[in-house]
Amino acid sequence: MSLLVWTISGLFSLVGALCYAELGTTIQLSGGEYSYIYEAFGELPAFVLLWVTLIIINPTGQAVVALTFSYYVVQPFYPDPDCPPPDEFIRIAAVLCLTLLTFINCWSVPLATKVQDVFTVAKVSALIIIIIAGFAYMAQGNTENFENSFENKIGEDGSIALAFYSGLFAYAGWNYLNYLTEEIKESDQNLPRAIIIAMPLVTIIYVLANVAYFAVLSPNELMLSNAVAVSFAVKVLGPMAWIIPIAVAMSTFGAVNGGILSQSRLFFVGAREGQLPQLMGMIHVKRCTPLPSIFFTCILSCMYVFVSEIDTLINYFSFVTWLAIGFAVCGLIYLRFKKPELKRPFKLNIMFPIAFVLACLFLTVMGVIAAFYDTLIGLAITITAFPVYFLCIKWTDKPLVFLRMITTTSFWFQRLFMVVGQQKID
Repeated sequence: MSLLVWTISGLFSLVGALCYAELGTTIQLSGGEYSYIYEAFGELPAFVLLWVTLIIINPTGQAVVALTFSYYVVQPFYPDPDCPPPDEFIRIAAVLCLTLLTFINCWSVPLATKVQDVFTVAKVSALIIIIIAGFAYMAQGNTENFENSFENKIGEDGSIALAFYSGLFAYAGWNYLNYLTEEIKESDQNLPRAIIIAMPLVTIIYVLANVAYFAVLSPNELMLSNAVAVSFAVKVLGPMAWIIPIAVAMSTFGAVNGGILSQSRLFFVGAREGQLPQLMGMIHVKRCTPLPSIFFTCILSCMYVFVSEIDTLINYFSFVTWLAIGFAVCGLIYLRFKKPELKRPFKLNIMFPIAFVLACLFLTVMGVIAAFYDTLIGLAITITAFPVYFLCIKWTDKPLVFLRMITTTSFWFQRLFMVVGQQKID
């Protein structure tokens, strides 16, 4: 059943990525779903999306991946399953990961891009090793873990939605390229091409890797392991088991880097549209990196690292993410009828975005049923966007004292970060 969830999650992510390919080639602006919702529905819905991305989606996603990185870094030093690594070590390693990558992204965009390339290769290499080792293990006749595969069913009281939340979280990142649309050469051709090539390959690799995991590890071993790939490697690779935790740690390190590299641009675009403080849209005078937005993202991510349960973070992230992405694809459907004259270099059959939106609705509703308190907290944080919007954006006649305080604070941070508005660089 888990393999079915992984496969459907991959196909679902592919459809979503194709919808974003149409949006990205129709509205050729950086900022991803923020720009699409702004174009389709106006500034209030766009600000709500910007707010929840700022407060929940981006930092929780980064925190989860950084924690995964730290598990794989620390786990080899604690091989005894009865003596797990101290929780403090895990969280300190996650914070170090976030701060190091924040420094790299603040220092140089080309350096951050090179880091992404190197660690993506490491990720794919690790998965290929896992697949080969797993299928070699099965070739020896070890297939008992696949007997009665549908014995433990999921689906009662909304648990199917939580299963998909975890599966879809693994595929998270397919929308990151849309945050960088303005920086992609010939985006109307290269954006859809990248998605069409990458997403099927990722789905195939992920599903085959999970087949390998399920062949080697029993359901109980999978449930008890904090680092599945390490448990897999110890059982199959023997003295060479150290390769896998290093490769997976490099993979997750690269995933955090990719999130910082792309999503900091969302806040940059939000500031450019006047929906965030102008400081967030400023760039370093010499390095031309959006230093304030990257730094702010790091601070929030480090705060979420200390939430006690990873599952809680995933539930926060998934509920709000699929609500936001579904709304963005609603914008695609709306613009088809509202602005049919828009140039669409890449155009899907309308049934694909409709089916995708319905699936997002299912995920959000069933997620509420299955993890009511987690999603309630996520919804409560989302609702706080409305008073913030009316107080900080719509209220233009602010007291002079307040405006002076904002100007003074912004000027102080400009000097601290050595940043200016982009137009001054241009």
